[in-house]
Amino acid sequence: MMGLLSGLQGGASNVRKRVAGEQDRAPEGSDPDDTSVLDENEGSIVMSIISQLRIGMDLQRVAFPTFVLEPRSMLERITDFMSHPDLIFGAENDPSPEERFVRVLRYYLSGWHIKPKGVKKPYNPVLGEFFRCRYDYPDGTQAFYIAEQVSHHPPISAYLYISPANKVRIVGELRPKSKFLGNSVMTVMEGENRVLLMGKPEDGEYVISMPNMYARGILFGRMVLELGDMCTVKCDRTNMVCDVEFKTKGFFSGVYNAVAGKVKRHGAEIADVSGFWSSAMEYKSTKTGDKRVLFDAAKEHVVEKFVFPEEEQEPNESQRLWTKLTDAIHHKDMDAATDAKAEVENAQREAARKREETGTKHVPRFFEVNRQGQWVPKILSGEGIPADPNAAVQYVQDWIWAKPPAAPVVPATPPRSKPATPGPGTSRSSGAVASTSG
Repeated sequence: MMGLLSGLQGGASNVRKRVAGEQDRAPEGSDPDDTSVLDENEGSIVMSIISQLRIGMDLQRVAFPTFVLEPRSMLERITDFMSHPDLIFGAENDPSPEERFVRVLRYYLSGWHIKPKGVKKPYNPVLGEFFRCRYDYPDGTQAFYIAEQVSHHPPISAYLYISPANKVRIVGELRPKSKFLGNSVMTVMEGENRVLLMGKPEDGEYVISMPNMYARGILFGRMVLELGDMCTVKCDRTNMVCDVEFKTKGFFSGVYNAVAGKVKRHGAEIADVSGFWSSAMEYKSTKTGDKRVLFDAAKEHVVEKFVFPEEEQEPNESQRLWTKLTDAIHHKDMDAATDAKAEVENAQREAARKREETGTKHVPRFFEVNRQGQWVPKILSGEGIPADPNAAVQYVQDWIWAKPPAAPVVPATPPRSKPATPGPGTSRSSGAVASTSG
Protein backbone atom coordinates (compact mmCIF):
# COMPACT_ATOMS: atom_id res chain seq x y z
CA MET A 1 0.00 0.00 0.00
CA MET A 2 2.84 2.42 0.84
CA GLY A 3 4.32 1.82 -2.58
CA LEU A 4 1.01 2.65 -4.21
CA LEU A 5 0.63 5.85 -2.20
CA SER A 6 4.15 6.97 -3.06
CA GLY A 7 3.39 6.25 -6.71
CA LEU A 8 0.31 8.43 -6.53
CA GLN A 9 2.29 11.19 -4.86
CA GLY A 10 4.79 10.95 -7.67
CA GLY A 11 1.92 11.22 -10.11
CA ALA A 12 0.79 14.39 -8.38
CA SER A 13 4.27 15.83 -8.79
CA ASN A 14 4.18 15.01 -12.48
CA VAL A 15 0.82 16.73 -12.80
CA ARG A 16 2.42 19.87 -11.41
CA LYS A 17 5.26 19.58 -13.92
CA ARG A 18 2.84 19.11 -16.79
CA VAL A 19 0.81 22.13 -15.72
CA ALA A 20 4.00 24.17 -15.62
CA GLY A 21 4.39 23.57 -19.35
CA GLU A 22 7.34 21.19 -19.43
CA GLN A 23 5.49 18.46 -21.39
CA ASP A 24 3.12 20.35 -23.67
CA ARG A 25 3.98 18.47 -26.85
CA ALA A 26 1.56 15.82 -28.07
CA PRO A 27 2.93 12.26 -28.08
CA GLU A 28 4.68 11.41 -31.34
CA GLY A 29 2.29 10.01 -33.93
CA SER A 30 -0.87 11.02 -32.06
CA ASP A 31 -3.65 13.23 -33.38
CA PRO A 32 -3.58 16.61 -31.57
CA ASP A 33 -7.38 16.39 -31.28
CA ASP A 34 -6.96 13.24 -29.19
CA THR A 35 -4.68 14.86 -26.60
CA SER A 36 -5.13 17.27 -23.69
CA VAL A 37 -2.94 19.42 -21.47
CA LEU A 38 -4.09 20.85 -18.15
CA ASP A 39 -4.00 24.44 -16.93
CA GLU A 40 -3.12 25.28 -13.32
CA ASN A 41 -6.67 25.06 -11.94
CA GLU A 42 -7.32 21.76 -13.69
CA GLY A 43 -4.04 20.31 -12.45
CA SER A 44 -4.86 21.11 -8.85
CA ILE A 45 -8.22 19.37 -9.17
CA VAL A 46 -6.60 16.26 -10.65
CA MET A 47 -4.28 16.14 -7.64
CA SER A 48 -7.28 16.45 -5.33
CA ILE A 49 -8.84 13.25 -6.70
CA ILE A 50 -5.62 11.21 -6.89
CA SER A 51 -6.04 10.27 -3.24
CA GLN A 52 -9.32 8.52 -4.15
CA LEU A 53 -7.63 6.15 -6.60
CA ARG A 54 -6.37 2.62 -6.12
CA ILE A 55 -5.03 0.49 -8.96
CA GLY A 56 -7.73 -1.81 -10.30
CA MET A 57 -10.57 -0.03 -8.49
CA ASP A 58 -13.94 0.58 -10.11
CA LEU A 59 -14.33 4.29 -10.84
CA GLN A 60 -18.12 4.23 -10.53
CA ARG A 61 -17.89 6.05 -7.22
CA VAL A 62 -15.08 8.48 -8.00
CA ALA A 63 -16.21 12.05 -8.67
CA PHE A 64 -14.37 13.37 -11.73
CA PRO A 65 -13.79 17.10 -12.26
CA THR A 66 -16.03 18.92 -14.70
CA PHE A 67 -13.21 19.96 -17.05
CA VAL A 68 -12.91 16.39 -18.35
CA LEU A 69 -16.57 16.34 -19.41
CA GLU A 70 -17.82 16.45 -22.97
CA PRO A 71 -20.88 18.76 -22.91
CA ARG A 72 -23.51 16.13 -23.70
CA SER A 73 -24.93 12.98 -22.16
CA MET A 74 -23.81 9.48 -23.11
CA LEU A 75 -27.38 8.91 -24.31
CA GLU A 76 -26.83 11.57 -26.96
CA ARG A 77 -23.29 10.50 -27.77
CA ILE A 78 -24.54 7.08 -28.91
CA THR A 79 -26.14 8.85 -31.88
CA ASP A 80 -22.65 9.22 -33.40
CA PHE A 81 -23.18 5.73 -34.82
CA MET A 82 -26.23 6.94 -36.73
CA SER A 83 -24.29 9.74 -38.46
CA HIS A 84 -23.71 7.98 -41.81
CA PRO A 85 -27.00 6.20 -42.63
CA ASP A 86 -26.28 5.97 -46.36
CA LEU A 87 -23.63 3.35 -45.56
CA ILE A 88 -26.27 0.85 -44.49
CA PHE A 89 -29.49 1.99 -46.19
CA GLY A 90 -30.46 -0.40 -48.99
CA ALA A 91 -28.22 -3.22 -47.75
CA GLU A 92 -31.16 -5.63 -47.78
CA ASN A 93 -31.32 -5.31 -51.58
CA ASP A 94 -27.86 -6.77 -52.12
CA PRO A 95 -28.13 -10.50 -52.98
CA SER A 96 -24.69 -11.27 -51.54
CA PRO A 97 -24.50 -12.16 -47.82
CA GLU A 98 -20.91 -10.92 -47.84
CA GLU A 99 -21.88 -7.52 -49.22
CA ARG A 100 -24.72 -7.13 -46.73
CA PHE A 101 -22.28 -7.97 -43.96
CA VAL A 102 -19.76 -5.43 -45.28
CA ARG A 103 -22.43 -2.72 -45.24
CA VAL A 104 -23.19 -3.41 -41.59
CA LEU A 105 -19.47 -3.56 -40.75
CA ARG A 106 -18.93 -0.23 -42.49
CA TYR A 107 -21.76 1.37 -40.53
CA TYR A 108 -20.25 0.19 -37.26
CA LEU A 109 -16.72 1.40 -37.98
CA SER A 110 -17.94 4.80 -39.22
CA GLY A 111 -19.06 6.08 -35.82
CA TRP A 112 -15.76 6.23 -33.99
CA HIS A 113 -14.17 9.19 -35.78
CA ILE A 114 -16.72 11.61 -34.29
CA LYS A 115 -15.28 12.80 -31.00
CA PRO A 116 -14.60 15.96 -29.01
CA LYS A 117 -11.18 17.56 -29.05
CA GLY A 118 -8.93 16.29 -26.28
CA VAL A 119 -9.67 13.61 -23.71
CA LYS A 120 -13.30 14.07 -22.72
CA LYS A 121 -16.09 11.86 -21.42
CA PRO A 122 -19.83 12.47 -21.78
CA TYR A 123 -22.06 12.91 -18.75
CA ASN A 124 -23.04 9.72 -16.97
CA PRO A 125 -26.84 9.58 -17.41
CA VAL A 126 -28.98 9.47 -14.28
CA LEU A 127 -31.74 6.93 -13.75
CA GLY A 128 -34.82 7.76 -15.80
CA GLU A 129 -33.00 10.24 -18.04
CA PHE A 130 -33.74 9.90 -21.74
CA PHE A 131 -32.74 11.46 -25.06
CA ARG A 132 -34.84 11.42 -28.22
CA CYS A 133 -34.41 12.89 -31.67
CA ARG A 134 -35.53 12.63 -35.28
CA TYR A 135 -33.61 12.46 -38.56
CA ASP A 136 -35.03 14.06 -41.73
CA TYR A 137 -33.19 12.73 -44.78
CA PRO A 138 -32.88 14.45 -48.19
CA ASP A 139 -35.06 11.84 -49.91
CA GLY A 140 -37.97 12.60 -47.58
CA THR A 141 -37.55 9.53 -45.37
CA GLN A 142 -37.11 9.74 -41.61
CA ALA A 143 -35.54 7.91 -38.72
CA PHE A 144 -36.12 8.06 -34.98
CA TYR A 145 -33.91 7.53 -31.94
CA ILE A 146 -34.72 7.05 -28.27
CA ALA A 147 -32.29 6.20 -25.47
CA GLU A 148 -33.01 5.79 -21.77
CA GLN A 149 -30.98 5.16 -18.64
CA VAL A 150 -32.73 2.02 -17.41
CA SER A 151 -30.45 1.09 -14.51
CA HIS A 152 -28.26 2.98 -12.09
CA HIS A 153 -26.39 0.16 -10.29
CA PRO A 154 -25.01 -1.12 -12.59
CA PRO A 155 -25.33 1.74 -15.12
CA ILE A 156 -27.15 0.59 -18.27
CA SER A 157 -28.19 2.71 -21.24
CA ALA A 158 -30.72 1.17 -23.67
CA TYR A 159 -31.44 2.62 -27.10
CA LEU A 160 -33.45 2.22 -30.31
CA TYR A 161 -32.83 3.65 -33.78
CA ILE A 162 -35.34 2.89 -36.51
CA SER A 163 -35.97 4.08 -40.07
CA PRO A 164 -39.09 2.26 -41.33
CA ALA A 165 -38.82 3.45 -44.95
CA ASN A 166 -35.14 2.48 -45.11
CA LYS A 167 -35.82 -0.82 -43.34
CA VAL A 168 -33.14 -0.53 -40.66
CA ARG A 169 -33.57 -1.09 -36.93
CA ILE A 170 -30.84 -0.94 -34.30
CA VAL A 171 -31.45 -1.97 -30.70
CA GLY A 172 -28.69 -1.94 -28.15
CA GLU A 173 -27.53 -1.49 -24.60
CA LEU A 174 -24.35 -0.08 -23.12
CA ARG A 175 -22.93 -1.04 -19.72
CA PRO A 176 -19.69 0.93 -19.19
CA LYS A 177 -17.33 0.08 -16.34
CA SER A 178 -14.30 2.25 -15.63
CA LYS A 179 -11.13 1.23 -13.82
CA PHE A 180 -7.99 3.02 -12.71
CA LEU A 181 -4.85 1.36 -14.09
CA GLY A 182 -2.10 3.58 -12.72
CA ASN A 183 -1.38 6.16 -15.41
CA SER A 184 -4.51 5.27 -17.37
CA VAL A 185 -8.25 5.00 -16.96
CA MET A 186 -9.91 2.13 -18.83
CA THR A 187 -13.61 2.05 -19.66
CA VAL A 188 -14.83 -1.46 -20.44
CA MET A 189 -17.66 -1.04 -22.93
CA GLU A 190 -19.89 -4.00 -22.18
CA GLY A 191 -23.11 -4.41 -24.12
CA GLU A 192 -23.92 -4.80 -27.81
CA ASN A 193 -25.62 -3.36 -30.89
CA ARG A 194 -28.19 -5.58 -32.61
CA VAL A 195 -28.79 -4.50 -36.21
CA LEU A 196 -31.79 -5.81 -38.16
CA LEU A 197 -32.19 -5.29 -41.91
CA MET A 198 -35.99 -5.33 -41.82
CA GLY A 199 -36.14 -5.95 -45.57
CA LYS A 200 -34.06 -9.11 -45.07
CA PRO A 201 -35.44 -10.66 -41.87
CA GLU A 202 -34.02 -14.08 -42.79
CA ASP A 203 -30.55 -12.72 -41.96
CA GLY A 204 -31.59 -12.31 -38.36
CA GLU A 205 -29.70 -9.83 -36.23
CA TYR A 206 -26.15 -8.63 -36.82
CA VAL A 207 -24.67 -8.50 -33.30
CA ILE A 208 -21.83 -6.08 -32.58
CA SER A 209 -19.71 -5.66 -29.45
CA MET A 210 -17.65 -2.61 -28.47
CA PRO A 211 -13.93 -1.90 -28.00
CA ASN A 212 -12.66 -0.53 -24.71
CA MET A 213 -11.60 3.08 -24.20
CA TYR A 214 -8.37 4.26 -22.58
CA ALA A 215 -7.39 7.69 -21.28
CA ARG A 216 -3.60 7.54 -21.07
CA GLY A 217 -1.27 9.88 -19.21
CA ILE A 218 -3.61 11.02 -16.47
CA LEU A 219 -0.76 11.27 -13.93
CA PHE A 220 2.29 11.94 -16.11
CA GLY A 221 2.91 12.63 -19.77
CA ARG A 222 0.26 14.19 -21.97
CA MET A 223 -3.25 12.76 -21.85
CA VAL A 224 -4.21 10.72 -24.92
CA LEU A 225 -7.46 8.97 -25.85
CA GLU A 226 -7.24 5.47 -27.37
CA LEU A 227 -9.60 2.67 -28.33
CA GLY A 228 -8.29 -0.82 -27.68
CA ASP A 229 -8.86 -4.57 -27.58
CA MET A 230 -11.07 -6.89 -29.61
CA CYS A 231 -14.67 -6.58 -30.64
CA THR A 232 -16.82 -8.76 -32.87
CA VAL A 233 -19.34 -8.23 -35.66
CA LYS A 234 -21.29 -11.39 -36.46
CA CYS A 235 -24.35 -12.70 -38.24
CA ASP A 236 -25.10 -16.25 -37.14
CA ARG A 237 -27.61 -17.04 -39.88
CA THR A 238 -25.22 -16.21 -42.71
CA ASN A 239 -22.25 -17.66 -40.81
CA MET A 240 -20.26 -14.48 -41.13
CA VAL A 241 -18.04 -12.89 -38.49
CA CYS A 242 -15.35 -10.24 -38.26
CA ASP A 243 -13.03 -10.01 -35.26
CA VAL A 244 -11.87 -6.42 -35.19
CA GLU A 245 -8.83 -5.36 -33.18
CA PHE A 246 -8.55 -1.74 -32.12
CA LYS A 247 -4.80 -1.44 -31.59
CA THR A 248 -3.27 0.66 -28.85
CA LYS A 249 0.19 2.12 -29.36
CA GLY A 250 3.01 0.25 -27.68
CA PHE A 251 5.55 2.00 -25.48
CA PHE A 252 8.33 1.71 -28.06
CA SER A 253 6.50 0.93 -31.30
CA GLY A 254 3.18 1.03 -33.09
CA VAL A 255 0.86 3.85 -34.12
CA TYR A 256 -2.25 5.48 -32.74
CA ASN A 257 -5.83 4.70 -33.83
CA ALA A 258 -4.97 1.61 -35.92
CA VAL A 259 -7.59 -1.03 -36.60
CA ALA A 260 -7.31 -4.49 -38.17
CA GLY A 261 -9.73 -7.35 -38.69
CA LYS A 262 -10.37 -10.68 -40.39
CA VAL A 263 -13.69 -11.36 -42.09
CA LYS A 264 -14.70 -15.02 -42.15
CA ARG A 265 -17.56 -17.03 -43.58
CA HIS A 266 -18.15 -20.64 -42.47
CA GLY A 267 -14.85 -20.30 -40.60
CA ALA A 268 -12.80 -19.51 -43.73
CA GLU A 269 -11.08 -16.15 -44.05
CA ILE A 270 -12.42 -14.12 -46.98
CA ALA A 271 -11.13 -10.57 -46.37
CA ASP A 272 -8.93 -8.26 -44.29
CA VAL A 273 -9.87 -4.92 -42.78
CA SER A 274 -7.14 -2.37 -42.01
CA GLY A 275 -6.57 1.33 -41.52
CA PHE A 276 -7.36 3.93 -38.89
CA TRP A 277 -10.69 4.28 -37.11
CA SER A 278 -10.13 8.04 -36.87
CA SER A 279 -9.77 8.56 -40.63
CA ALA A 280 -9.89 5.85 -43.33
CA MET A 281 -10.07 2.05 -43.60
CA GLU A 282 -9.92 -0.43 -46.46
CA TYR A 283 -11.33 -3.87 -47.28
CA LYS A 284 -9.10 -6.40 -49.06
CA SER A 285 -10.33 -9.65 -50.58
CA THR A 286 -8.25 -12.64 -49.49
CA LYS A 287 -9.02 -14.52 -52.71
CA THR A 288 -8.35 -11.82 -55.31
CA GLY A 289 -6.27 -9.28 -53.43
CA ASP A 290 -8.59 -6.51 -54.60
CA LYS A 291 -8.82 -3.51 -52.29
CA ARG A 292 -11.57 -0.95 -51.80
CA VAL A 293 -12.22 1.89 -49.42
CA LEU A 294 -14.38 0.73 -46.55
CA PHE A 295 -14.79 4.15 -45.00
CA ASP A 296 -13.11 7.55 -45.39
CA ALA A 297 -14.19 10.14 -42.83
CA ALA A 298 -12.88 13.00 -44.96
CA LYS A 299 -15.33 12.16 -47.75
CA GLU A 300 -18.43 11.44 -45.68
CA HIS A 301 -21.09 13.85 -44.47
CA VAL A 302 -22.41 13.70 -40.91
CA VAL A 303 -26.21 13.75 -40.89
CA GLU A 304 -27.76 16.28 -38.53
CA LYS A 305 -30.42 15.29 -36.03
CA PHE A 306 -33.49 17.29 -34.99
CA VAL A 307 -34.05 17.77 -31.26
CA PHE A 308 -36.96 19.80 -29.91
CA PRO A 309 -35.98 23.03 -28.09
CA GLU A 310 -35.23 22.60 -24.39
CA GLU A 311 -38.33 24.55 -23.38
CA GLU A 312 -40.41 21.87 -25.14
CA GLN A 313 -38.57 18.98 -23.53
CA GLU A 314 -39.53 17.10 -20.39
CA PRO A 315 -37.49 17.78 -17.21
CA ASN A 316 -35.56 14.50 -17.46
CA GLU A 317 -34.66 14.78 -21.15
CA SER A 318 -30.89 14.94 -21.45
CA GLN A 319 -30.34 18.39 -22.91
CA ARG A 320 -32.81 20.10 -20.56
CA LEU A 321 -31.68 18.07 -17.54
CA TRP A 322 -28.01 19.04 -17.99
CA THR A 323 -28.54 22.52 -19.49
CA LYS A 324 -26.88 24.43 -16.64
CA LEU A 325 -23.83 22.17 -16.69
CA THR A 326 -23.54 22.37 -20.47
CA ASP A 327 -23.82 26.16 -20.41
CA ALA A 328 -21.15 26.42 -17.69
CA ILE A 329 -18.75 24.17 -19.63
CA HIS A 330 -19.20 26.24 -22.79
CA HIS A 331 -18.43 29.38 -20.77
CA LYS A 332 -15.46 27.63 -19.08
CA ASP A 333 -16.92 28.44 -15.66
CA MET A 334 -15.69 25.52 -13.57
CA ASP A 335 -17.35 26.68 -10.35
CA ALA A 336 -20.75 27.01 -12.00
CA ALA A 337 -20.24 23.65 -13.71
CA THR A 338 -19.48 21.97 -10.40
CA ASP A 339 -22.60 23.49 -8.83
CA ALA A 340 -24.79 22.49 -11.77
CA LYS A 341 -23.49 18.94 -11.71
CA ALA A 342 -24.09 18.70 -7.96
CA GLU A 343 -27.66 19.96 -8.42
CA VAL A 344 -28.51 17.04 -10.73
CA GLU A 345 -26.73 14.57 -8.45
CA ASN A 346 -28.55 15.83 -5.35
CA ALA A 347 -31.89 15.47 -7.10
CA GLN A 348 -30.92 11.90 -8.00
CA ARG A 349 -30.02 11.25 -4.38
CA GLU A 350 -33.35 12.61 -3.16
CA ALA A 351 -35.30 10.51 -5.68
CA ALA A 352 -33.44 7.38 -4.55
CA ARG A 353 -34.19 8.21 -0.91
CA LYS A 354 -37.92 8.62 -1.61
CA ARG A 355 -38.09 5.31 -3.50
CA GLU A 356 -36.44 3.54 -0.60
CA GLU A 357 -38.70 5.17 1.97
CA THR A 358 -41.85 4.27 0.06
CA GLY A 359 -40.70 0.77 -0.88
CA THR A 360 -40.96 1.37 -4.62
CA LYS A 361 -38.62 0.77 -7.52
CA HIS A 362 -38.01 2.65 -10.72
CA VAL A 363 -39.76 1.33 -13.85
CA PRO A 364 -38.20 2.38 -17.19
CA ARG A 365 -40.57 4.24 -19.48
CA PHE A 366 -39.43 3.06 -22.91
CA PHE A 367 -37.56 -0.23 -22.40
CA GLU A 368 -38.02 -3.60 -20.72
CA VAL A 369 -36.05 -6.84 -20.32
CA ASN A 370 -37.01 -9.72 -22.62
CA ARG A 371 -36.74 -13.45 -21.93
CA GLN A 372 -33.14 -13.48 -23.13
CA GLY A 373 -32.20 -10.83 -20.57
CA GLN A 374 -31.79 -8.13 -23.22
CA TRP A 375 -33.12 -4.60 -22.91
CA VAL A 376 -35.60 -4.01 -25.74
CA PRO A 377 -38.01 -1.17 -26.57
CA LYS A 378 -41.54 -1.75 -25.28
CA ILE A 379 -42.89 -0.83 -28.70
CA LEU A 380 -41.75 -4.24 -29.99
CA SER A 381 -44.03 -6.11 -27.58
CA GLY A 382 -47.59 -7.07 -28.45
CA GLU A 383 -48.42 -6.64 -32.13
CA GLY A 384 -45.22 -4.68 -32.69
CA ILE A 385 -44.52 -2.02 -35.29
CA PRO A 386 -46.77 -1.99 -38.41
CA ALA A 387 -45.23 -3.46 -41.56
CA ASP A 388 -46.38 -0.55 -43.72
CA PRO A 389 -43.60 2.11 -43.65
CA ASN A 390 -45.97 5.08 -43.50
CA ALA A 391 -48.01 3.57 -40.70
CA ALA A 392 -44.80 2.59 -38.92
CA VAL A 393 -43.47 6.16 -39.03
CA GLN A 394 -46.59 7.50 -37.35
CA TYR A 395 -46.72 4.64 -34.86
CA VAL A 396 -43.10 5.09 -33.77
CA GLN A 397 -43.35 8.86 -33.63
CA ASP A 398 -46.49 8.75 -31.50
CA TRP A 399 -44.83 6.28 -29.11
CA ILE A 400 -41.58 8.21 -28.65
CA TRP A 401 -43.26 11.59 -28.17
CA ALA A 402 -46.32 10.43 -26.24
CA LYS A 403 -47.26 12.35 -23.11
CA PRO A 404 -45.50 10.99 -20.02
CA PRO A 405 -47.54 8.36 -18.18
CA ALA A 406 -48.41 8.67 -14.52
CA ALA A 407 -45.53 7.43 -12.41
CA PRO A 408 -46.15 3.73 -11.65
CA VAL A 409 -45.86 2.51 -8.09
CA VAL A 410 -44.23 -0.90 -8.02
CA PRO A 411 -43.64 -2.41 -4.57
CA ALA A 412 -40.06 -3.42 -3.98
CA THR A 413 -39.20 -6.68 -2.23
CA PRO A 414 -38.98 -5.76 1.48
CA PRO A 415 -35.91 -6.81 3.47
CA ARG A 416 -36.48 -9.98 5.50
CA SER A 417 -34.79 -8.77 8.67
CA LYS A 418 -35.23 -5.01 8.43
CA PRO A 419 -38.22 -2.66 8.46
CA ALA A 420 -39.40 -1.41 5.06
CA THR A 421 -38.20 2.11 5.86
CA PRO A 422 -34.48 2.02 6.69
CA GLY A 423 -33.18 3.98 9.63
CA PRO A 424 -30.11 6.22 9.71
CA GLY A 425 -27.03 4.55 8.35
CA THR A 426 -28.94 1.83 6.47
CA SER A 427 -30.09 3.81 3.45
CA ARG A 428 -28.33 3.05 0.17
CA SER A 429 -29.17 6.41 -1.35
CA SER A 430 -25.74 7.90 -0.63
CA GLY A 431 -24.10 5.28 -2.82
CA ALA A 432 -26.70 5.80 -5.52
CA VAL A 433 -25.45 9.22 -6.39
CA ALA A 434 -21.69 8.88 -6.48
CA SER A 435 -22.00 7.13 -9.82
CA THR A 436 -23.89 10.07 -11.32
CA SER A 437 -20.64 11.97 -11.36
CA GLY A 438 -19.88 12.72 -14.96
